[in-house]
Parts: sequence; C-alpha cells; structure tokens
Amino acid sequence: MKPDVLSSQCSSRRYLASLTSKWSILIVNALGHGPLRNGELLRTVEGISQKMLTQTLQELTALNIVERDDKKTIPPHVEYKLTVLGHSFKKEANSLIRWVEASLPLISERTRRRRTS
Repeated sequence: MKPDVLSSQCSSRRYLASLTSKWSILIVNALGHGPLRNGELLRTVEGISQKMLTQTLQELTALNIVERDDKKTIPPHVEYKLTVLGHSFKKEANSLIRWVEASLPLISERTRRRRTS
C-alpha cells in the first residue's frame, strides 16, 4: 500500500501525529543547535514538564529522529542529539516554525477579530 496520510489505514498518519506534536517540533528545533542533556532541554523548551519531555524523547528515539547517548559514567551523563533522519526532519520543522512566526500577525489578528464579534 502506498503511503497516504489521508487514509485511516495508513501508519503514516500515526507517525505524522507524533512528529508534528508541539513538543516534538520544539525539541527537534532545540536539538538542531547540538546535543543537549535532559536538564538543558527542560530549560530550553520552556513550559514542558519532565513527564512530557521524557515521553516525547522516547517517541522521537523510537522513530529514529533522536539518539540517546548514555556516556555510562557516574554520575549519569546522558545526551540527546538528532540522527541523520532527525536533521532532515529539522529542516522541515524549521520551515513550519518560520511560517508560523512570519504569519503570526495575520493569525493573531484574525483570532482577535473572531473573539470580539
């Protein structure tokens, strides 16, 4: 079966949902600047909880977007970095981020008008 995100039977729909979640895009964007530890990601991606960060990193690792690098030291030192596929996805995610930022005045004006009518 050819991939088709509009088909409810296609697994690409599930992957699309995982990759385009708010936290996934923000984490990929943050890791686009280089490897980060858990605490660094918590500080960089403002508003994310530890639970959501852990869940999203696990999903992105399972999708081969992020690599978990355990340095096997005491105290533990674990870094997260983008895989080759992750860097490819980062380019697409950053295009969406730039579009949202550039369109923010139009989006927010339309939203503001709808609330006041």
